[in-house]
Amino acid sequence: MAIAICVFCSSSNTVDPAFFRGAQALGGLIAQRGHALVFGGTNVGLMGEVAQATKNSGGTVIGVLPKAFSARNMTFELADEVIVTQDLRERKAMMEARADAFIAMPGGYGTLEEVLEILTLRQLQFHTKPVVLLNTNGFYDHLVQFFERLHAENFTRANNTQLYHVAATPEAALDYIEQYQPVTTPGEWF
Repeated sequence: MAIAICVFCSSSNTVDPAFFRGAQALGGLIAQRGHALVFGGTNVGLMGEVAQATKNSGGTVIGVLPKAFSARNMTFELADEVIVTQDLRERKAMMEARADAFIAMPGGYGTLEEVLEILTLRQLQFHTKPVVLLNTNGFYDHLVQFFERLHAENFTRANNTQLYHVAATPEAALDYIEQYQPVTTPGEWF
């Protein structure tokens, strides 16, 4: 069964080549396994790399970007579908609506903001879709440690670790998504 996988990731062209190799591997596997990519719609950084790898392997690519990025010629032109939104908030809502699953590759503030919003929506039971942190080169180790501190100090419930999965490789991320069974966790404090 084809799964629409939303990938959040960096727009930087200057990150370590290992992260680009991870994006290439993930994009290729998304296509090879018959899934579709939903992503931030641009042709730069890891976003452009994962989209290009998906296209190179014959996959479907759905790009979602705000008109301000489109106006700057940042659109990934080979996308099968390009959705231009008014702003970043509408972009995130459209990506969430089009996706069956989420993978956060390494990225900066925007990537963190996107995946934390998806985790918050999951915690509040607005969706039960799988969320994976693709931990290339241990990128998310410190974030996961911080999440553990949140649990230990009762800022979140301990069972909130079920809201996300940490995967070391693109293969492991897709294996998790393909085998995923929704888990209902209690709402946050209410």
